[in-house]
Amino acid sequence: MKLSLIMPVYNEIDTVEEILRRVAAVDVADQIILVDDGSTDGSGDLLELLAQQNPQLELIRHERNQGKGAAIRSAIGSTTGDLVLIQDADLEYDPRDIPSLLVPIQEGKADVVFGSRFLGAARRPTMFWHMVANKLLTLMTNILYNSILSDMETGYKLFRREVLQEIPLRSRRFDFEPEITAKLLKRKVRLFEVPITFNPREYYEGKKIGLKDAFQAVWALLKYRLID
Repeated sequence: MKLSLIMPVYNEIDTVEEILRRVAAVDVADQIILVDDGSTDGSGDLLELLAQQNPQLELIRHERNQGKGAAIRSAIGSTTGDLVLIQDADLEYDPRDIPSLLVPIQEGKADVVFGSRFLGAARRPTMFWHMVANKLLTLMTNILYNSILSDMETGYKLFRREVLQEIPLRSRRFDFEPEITAKLLKRKVRLFEVPITFNPREYYEGKKIGLKDAFQAVWALLKYRLID
């Protein structure tokens, strides 16, 4: 099965070249779609240069910042692989975990795989309150959608392409995670979790998700329980 990788990028000039190197070292992606989401730090120009040098890279550019969800939505229609993986442009998620994400689908057990940061794999012990927020949002998800997920907010999500393309998406920012999770669970899609390593960065290192996004996630979980 061929793998398309979507990488939203917003002001990640310090990390994007390294994460692309790490993805290349794993050598599992057949297509890499980079979405420059209105970067102002030179990331867009760097991505354009890298795309010119590597035919495997495809670049989509937003004139202004629209958010992670909008970047993913822009790229979905251009994917050609049997599978689609979301890969953040920072260094929090390790591409060496991608082969583990692929296994449940390769074995015919799943149509979607979440990489869970809370199933016992190695992780950097920091950002306590961020972890608490993640666990509360996941608990809310489980109550509303009758599931036993351990990590709804994970940024490592792998899909069969037809599953992802069939789901109508509205979110533009970090509410992509609760929206896609809610709609997958409502559709009874076969979903597996596998443990992944996690190296969270602090806000001074460029972390972008914040308290406002937590409230938006709560609203998304409630809203998509009632509508599609």
